[in-house]
Amino acid sequence: MVGAVIVRDGKIVGEGFHARFGGPHAEVGALASAGESARGSDVFVALEPCNHQGKTPPCVDVLIAAGVRRVLAAARDPGKESAGGAERLRAAGIAVEFGLEEATARELNAPFFFHAAGSARPWVTLKLAVSLDGAIADASRTMRQLSGKESRSIVHRLRAQSDAVAVGMGTALADDPLLTVRHGRRPRVAPHRVVFDRSARLLLNSRLVKTATRTPVLVLAENPDLSRATALEEAGVTVERAAGLAGAMQVLQRRGVRALLVEGGATLAGALLAAGMVDRLIIFQSPVLLGEGALPAFGSAPGIDRLRVIERRDVGDDVMSVYAVSELPSAF
Repeated sequence: MVGAVIVRDGKIVGEGFHARFGGPHAEVGALASAGESARGSDVFVALEPCNHQGKTPPCVDVLIAAGVRRVLAAARDPGKESAGGAERLRAAGIAVEFGLEEATARELNAPFFFHAAGSARPWVTLKLAVSLDGAIADASRTMRQLSGKESRSIVHRLRAQSDAVAVGMGTALADDPLLTVRHGRRPRVAPHRVVFDRSARLLLNSRLVKTATRTPVLVLAENPDLSRATALEEAGVTVERAAGLAGAMQVLQRRGVRALLVEGGATLAGALLAAGMVDRLIIFQSPVLLGEGALPAFGSAPGIDRLRVIERRDVGDDVMSVYAVSELPSAF
């Protein structure tokens, strides 16, 4: 996700952003917006302009041809093929600077930078809807939606930005979720739907299984029952054996999942936090008290009371908080 702004004589003369996969990059759109005003301008961009021929030509060539004066890129491009744009621009007499709003830019594209650093697992975002007393379900375990429609809309956007959306087996059984993107702009490729299910107990009449032929469903099982695994696969579900959470993450990494959104429940959330496999924690806290006997959000997960707050804002009647559980690798 990259944006660019072109400034000349202290005024914004062009803006652009990378709107879709395979489409023009941010710099190209901004230069087109600026027209002749781009000559002698300063270009502010979230990522170092690319220096390779991919689905579009190199952005450095377009910037050089436009006659810009200076490029201020928030972050360097860590890609082996696309990097090197700064050197090309400097060789053409264009000044290049890095670091303006770098932390914000890296956070915006955290899965990209995490993967480029050679991570052995996907970037994991854990999303939970909790009550004022920190629970995700009441004592009867029958309460379904805690968060309001505004929060649910954001969750669908988070799904659309992820390669896969996952739940634990308890949530799959209790809530019978679809885990699809049904609000807002649909993603170019629908995220895989993943169930952490040790023995492949996912019900054949669940909504996940019934829609598996339309949107992929992956069951990660440590000791799957052969007959149940066969039945699931005949229904269109992919069942893969995975040794614990580490093995499950390896499977997801191998399948090209860079950004994983986990939507619960408490057992899976606690296990991932305890294993150090959560990078961002997003909590939607609703003005509801679930009372005695309610199910705690994190189980017995340690060390979550002093996390760095990245963002906190009101979303309808809820409060959304984004926490840094881990930090991105050092800048390249």
